[in-house]
Amino acid sequence: MHYYKFPIMHSSIFTNYPLISSIVAFFIAQSIKFFTTWYKERRWDVKQFVGSGGMPSSHSATVTALTASVGFQEGFGGPLFATALVLALIVMYDATGVRLQAGRQAEVSFMSISSFLFIGHTPPQVMAGGLLGILTAVIGHLITVASS
Repeated sequence: MHYYKFPIMHSSIFTNYPLISSIVAFFIAQSIKFFTTWYKERRWDVKQFVGSGGMPSSHSATVTALTASVGFQEGFGGPLFATALVLALIVMYDATGVRLQAGRQAEVSFMSISSFLFIGHTPPQVMAGGLLGILTAVIGHLITVASS
């Protein structure tokens, strides 16, 4: 008898390079915000680990790390890369468009809690997050290639 083996049985979530690359990029971006806040304001702000907004964009870092690592692993000409790229472009566009305007409106409407409500990103924040994501994916790819 021949049994079909599901692809998940051949690999582990812990060896999924695109997933790991994305998660690492997210945590690096959030950590940068955490330590930058401490450096600028000399106070620890735990909200920076989970909050939206700020430099660099963790959303952009996450989706560009995913996109680049999918490209490295599956090839840049395939439909999986195209899907990841379109997703990344939508997320990054949304971060500087709708989310930024919503955050600015909230800032005007609720001045006393504006730092909590600022949810969007400026174009430089999105670009910095994108570069961080690509760098994370490249380093992950080099580690993956060196270890195989």
